Amino acid sequence: MSSALQLLAVILAPRGIGQYIRQHFLDKTFQGLYHANGFDLALLIPYFIVLILLAGYGMHRYVLVYLYYKHKENRTTEPAQYFSELPRITVQLPIFNEQFVVERLLEAVSRLDYPLDKLDVQVLDDSTDETIAVARGLVNHYATGGFPVTYHHRTNRHGFKAGALAEGLESAKGEFVAIFDADFVPPEDFLRKTIHHFTDSKIGMVQTRWTHINRNYSFLTEVEAILLDGHFVLEHSGRARSKVFFNFNGTAGMWRRVAIEEAGGWQHDTLTEDTDLSYRAQLKGWKFIYLQDVECPAELPVEMTAFKTQQARWAKGLIQTARKILPQVLKSDAPFHVKAEAWYHLTANVSYPLMVMLSVLLLPAMIIRFYQGWFQMLYIDLPLFMASTFSISSFYLVSQRELFPKTWPRALIYLPFLMALGIGLTVTNTRAVIEALMGKKSAFARTPKYRVESRGDKVHAGNYRRGLGWVPWVEMLIGGYFALTVYYAIVNENYMTVPFLVLFVVGYWYTGLMSLLQGRWSGLSLSAETHAKPFPVGV
Repeated sequence: MSSALQLLAVILAPRGIGQYIRQHFLDKTFQGLYHANGFDLALLIPYFIVLILLAGYGMHRYVLVYLYYKHKENRTTEPAQYFSELPRITVQLPIFNEQFVVERLLEAVSRLDYPLDKLDVQVLDDSTDETIAVARGLVNHYATGGFPVTYHHRTNRHGFKAGALAEGLESAKGEFVAIFDADFVPPEDFLRKTIHHFTDSKIGMVQTRWTHINRNYSFLTEVEAILLDGHFVLEHSGRARSKVFFNFNGTAGMWRRVAIEEAGGWQHDTLTEDTDLSYRAQLKGWKFIYLQDVECPAELPVEMTAFKTQQARWAKGLIQTARKILPQVLKSDAPFHVKAEAWYHLTANVSYPLMVMLSVLLLPAMIIRFYQGWFQMLYIDLPLFMASTFSISSFYLVSQRELFPKTWPRALIYLPFLMALGIGLTVTNTRAVIEALMGKKSAFARTPKYRVESRGDKVHAGNYRRGLGWVPWVEMLIGGYFALTVYYAIVNENYMTVPFLVLFVVGYWYTGLMSLLQGRWSGLSLSAETHAKPFPVGV
């Protein structure tokens, strides 16, 4: 190896690269000077354990891409049969303080192409603000026009969304239950495209793909859209096609009512009641279908604090579900590959505290590895970093190519920021994961939506904006720490690590600054009255 590097140094010497190779890979300055000690090992052992674990979760993304393509023939499109007589469907619309988007939701639901005598719509309202009057007025308007919709208001919020769904189910008339969150706009043919898949009596749930109303609103929403596309294209499709467990996403899907009941109903001991119910139902033997080609548009969070709230809720909820459900999965008769995929799925958010540990250990490890030699870093550390990070970029590139075969290269612009944003979420999500592991309960924190659909719209948050807390300041501090790490790498000519370290700086500073700035913006132009539209004349 040494002779090969010497030859390469001679060949590249005129370009200045040879000097770099000689200095870092052939220079014997530190040879024999460094001796391992207990302190260094105490840092390097957890450093490599963290890197290996992160690389394992990163490599799992490649597995999902492999499953997606290997089982492409299992893609579900058309139902095997069709109902000769359409069954009754209950449409549940759980809302909580959604004054800006509830009108859009009800307008879309009122246009669903399905016989009215086979339809039963429930507005399940746990609101504590002006939404109560808005929603009640809308329901009265549509009911007066002959649309089968009823209004249900709770004052205790017991069980949060899961509690509202369970209570609504007690008076539901349908054999099947479709669910739409307040920020969704189901297309007219949604029910007809999904219901016929239930002609197979083994099917308990049908999930459709989320699309994004305000994808082009801002740089943040573009990145959020790519993140969700990866989940709905590769994760859901890869799992569904390979016949392993996957989950209902809480909205834009339909359940067979008896599947909910046999699985134990909606339970509220986790923040991801949808995933919890999904696993319990599949353990009971119910089969799920994912329809990648059936789209249901929704509004993405337009504020960093709202996005972080959403991600933290999902992170905490999945770890809570892992604690509750994984022991049952591992003890079940499911095949090993199903259990392994469930493990990776439900524990994936453990990567966030691992990232925090890596953040703490990275600079000391770099200093120690400097004295051990760059050659070791090139062949040991760098491949582990690449397995942890580049698997993410390739994963999301594949999803964009599948969705947008002609324009997918445009996603290359967003990939570095997507990776940086994932890093920037580590503080918020680590806190959520630790709370879940410790068994700490918390209220269901809704993600505020403002009916912001195009670039010209602005946000009127009012009381919906959440407090900043200490997290943004910690993110800024960690970003500064990594800026010093970048400086150290440049001074010591460790240029290979600089691109990775810059991602940490950008990620922490971006999430921290955006949270601080958006929390203090006062020039907000859209009010609830500005969003309001006249009631439609006909139903």
